[in-house]
Amino acid sequence: MKNAKILIIEDDAPIADLLSYGLSLEGYQTLIASNGAAGISGIQSFQPDLLLLDWMLPDQSGLDICKKVTAEYNIPIFMITAKSDITDKVLGLEFGADDYITKPFDLREVIARIRTILRRLEQSNHRQQNDSQPDIIRIDHIEIRSEERLVNKNGQPVELTPKEYDLLMTLVRNPGRTFSRSELLDVVWGYHFAGDTRTVDTHIQRLRKKLDATDHIATVFGIGYKFKSR
Repeated sequence: MKNAKILIIEDDAPIADLLSYGLSLEGYQTLIASNGAAGISGIQSFQPDLLLLDWMLPDQSGLDICKKVTAEYNIPIFMITAKSDITDKVLGLEFGADDYITKPFDLREVIARIRTILRRLEQSNHRQQNDSQPDIIRIDHIEIRSEERLVNKNGQPVELTPKEYDLLMTLVRNPGRTFSRSELLDVVWGYHFAGDTRTVDTHIQRLRKKLDATDHIATVFGIGYKFKSR
């Protein structure tokens, strides 16, 4: 995505300036927020295409911001964390982050990962625009408006995170096909994703709960999941 806007929520000024400088050289527009409150305000005013979010902020946890953003906006989140434990990393991903990197990091890797996230987002939007399948998909009490990335349950809108939506569409577009957890990680999160299959299980549980879709999203024991249309 050329000229994409990236909001950097980072309280360490040298790191924030380094990220902003490096991303600007790549043609991205950047805005720096030094705390969570300024970050939330920046989302509303700057309307970024991607959020670069530090885990540890002076006024609130990056995880809390991650939860709020994924509940209210459709913005990919790339988390920066000093936490190296895999449990903490998976926790961040389960809260809605699309990817993460630990400090200290190589700026080139950050830029490469951001480029990958934005490319996948652009490809997803392009597929939706050129998709020959119906724009509106109705399955019992669930309605999906793919062009708008909107999902309704019994006529009421349901807030899904970007990854929850992508996971749902992967299953819905392939009814009856069984996906292994590893396949879903590859398709939805990307080949470079370093999490484990618990992330898939967590997102499936959330989809079932949000959409009352236990009868539709079936577990294939020992393998993974499939979507059943009654």
